[in-house]
Amino acid sequence: MIVAAALVSCTQASSGGGPGADVPAASTDPAAADRARIAEDTENADRAEREAAVEEPTAVPTPGSALVRDAFATLQATLDDTCTPGAGDCAYFLGRVTQELTELDESMRADDKGPGHFKQPLADMKVLFDKLGDDRSEAHLEKYFSEIVGTRDGINTWMQDHPDDYR
Repeated sequence: MIVAAALVSCTQASSGGGPGADVPAASTDPAAADRARIAEDTENADRAEREAAVEEPTAVPTPGSALVRDAFATLQATLDDTCTPGAGDCAYFLGRVTQELTELDESMRADDKGPGHFKQPLADMKVLFDKLGDDRSEAHLEKYFSEIVGTRDGINTWMQDHPDDYR
């Protein structure tokens, strides 16, 4: 930018500042013309960069209903699945349903509508999570098989009555 200012002041001084002073004098030095073009290009690039920085949003967008919809869709994908407690086939299923419920809980709490909108499903998941504690072993999850599946099914029913939350 300094180079551009110096070139402009030199050009004005040599043109006498009289009529046509705002029209750059034709330079006989091709290198000077190249330097002037480079300086102008650099100044334009700097200005564009500053303007782009101003236009960028500064606030982080809120999660919105898309997260609830997506979390509910993955929970719904488990509706036709089941296992037989004690048969050794429940680790994946119960682990997955518990994980899907955890993600739905998080998305409902982060939703723009606020946790008050999802009062019933959040309360149901809290009861389940309080019972489960931190133990996610197969034996522990099998102990709460009915509660896990019942919470999943209850939330599915609640969500079916609130289609604006998942469509």
